[in-house]
Amino acid sequence: MTPEESSVEQVGRIGRKAGRGLKWSLLGNFATKAGSFAIGLVLARLLTPADFGMYAVALAATAFVMHINDIGMIAAGVQWRGKLEDMAPTGATIAVMFSVFVYGVFWLLAPAFAALAGTPDAAPVVRLLTVVILIDGITAIRVSALQRRFEQDRLTKATVIGMLANVAVAPPLAFAGAGAYSFAGGQVAGAIVTGVLVFTMADLPVKYALDREIAKKLLKFGIPLAGSLGVEALLLNADYVIVGNALGAAALGYYLLAFNVSNWVPGLVGTAVRYVSIAGFSRLAEHEPGALALGVRRTVPLLVSAILPIAVVMATLASPLIEFLYGDQWGPSADVLRILTVLMVVRMLTSLTFDILASLGATNATVWLNAGWAVALIPALWTGTHLAGIRGAAFAHGVVAVLVALPLAVLALHRAGVSLVPTLPALVRPALGAAVSAVVILLVLPSIDGGPFAQLVVAGGAGMLTFALVVVPIGRFRQLRSWLARRPLSHEGVAR
Repeated sequence: MTPEESSVEQVGRIGRKAGRGLKWSLLGNFATKAGSFAIGLVLARLLTPADFGMYAVALAATAFVMHINDIGMIAAGVQWRGKLEDMAPTGATIAVMFSVFVYGVFWLLAPAFAALAGTPDAAPVVRLLTVVILIDGITAIRVSALQRRFEQDRLTKATVIGMLANVAVAPPLAFAGAGAYSFAGGQVAGAIVTGVLVFTMADLPVKYALDREIAKKLLKFGIPLAGSLGVEALLLNADYVIVGNALGAAALGYYLLAFNVSNWVPGLVGTAVRYVSIAGFSRLAEHEPGALALGVRRTVPLLVSAILPIAVVMATLASPLIEFLYGDQWGPSADVLRILTVLMVVRMLTSLTFDILASLGATNATVWLNAGWAVALIPALWTGTHLAGIRGAAFAHGVVAVLVALPLAVLALHRAGVSLVPTLPALVRPALGAAVSAVVILLVLPSIDGGPFAQLVVAGGAGMLTFALVVVPIGRFRQLRSWLARRPLSHEGVAR
């Protein structure tokens, strides 16, 4: 067997495992996002924009510490070359110790952080919501074991049950007048339930130790990764602090709602992909060099084809989408959402870049990628917010993502030995399909008089159909038609 044939076989074998894991991850993410979406719909009608603003401050703090609190031990376990059982006691000890330390620091800094964001009343909410990092530290190595073994089905069950706990807690708290605490209380309850289930499902001995050599290897991998993730959290949450400080809690509430909607795809698809991509790319990187390159060439066009049509629909139909889901009172969020779709697409691509680099052990490269992005973004956000309010903040995000983040991602991959040039021809159809579908939506939209729901269904459906007709090869449609024609029919004429 030639090296190229061996690479293809290896990609296929690992791809099948990753594909199964991805299906479960998507199912779990869909269920949890559906639950979060339902909670958001209820709470948006019970709470005020100021409540959302307070929650945004707590969410920003939690998102930052969640990225760094396990000091990269989850990814380190997935990427570990050797038996996981050898590193698990040391990795678990490091993760627990660091998460306790980080939580203590944020408990002390919560008042100052909330005041910096222009919402000093949010300090107790910050302290409550950041409890989830303790749970994350305790379960870090268990999560790593499940991801490494592509046992996303178990993770899915745990996260779905945790979401049910969130649903059971958050709305009653909101009805009782708890305000922003309803968000935080629901998430903490869900995290506790999920954590208990993950800890028991991972099937790892409960051992804690500190082997110096193993710790050295883990920290060499994990510290740059945690630093990079910390900068990534800064990228995704600095706008909350800047907008809150400059414009107040109500404007921040509008901005948060738009950002949450733009985060649907990265949260649903991107998180699911990350559950399997680091494990999949790491296994490929252990074999022939060509296997990883081939896996990347197959993955990038598929990812782009999946996210572009959704981005087009969100951008062109932002106003009816916000109005239908949340009501007229959230209208200012629509303009922000329209701009943030650009960031959504770039985040998906940079996240995949991050996973590829982590699978190669090139965690230092992820630090420089995110650091360069942050250096450009922070002043751009400050300028955009002060010049044009929440729309200016969104515009700054989009411009920096395209002009800084994407080039840095391509450069980082190139320096790691992964070229994206072979993928360019496969990206032409998705780009053309996105452009044509946007034109179709804008042409169809003015003729629809049935309200926001009709606009979403008719114009959005026309855009999606157009994208599919442009992107999917004609041969695939013919294969589908032939398959349907060959299916046996029951006596009622319905395909069995």
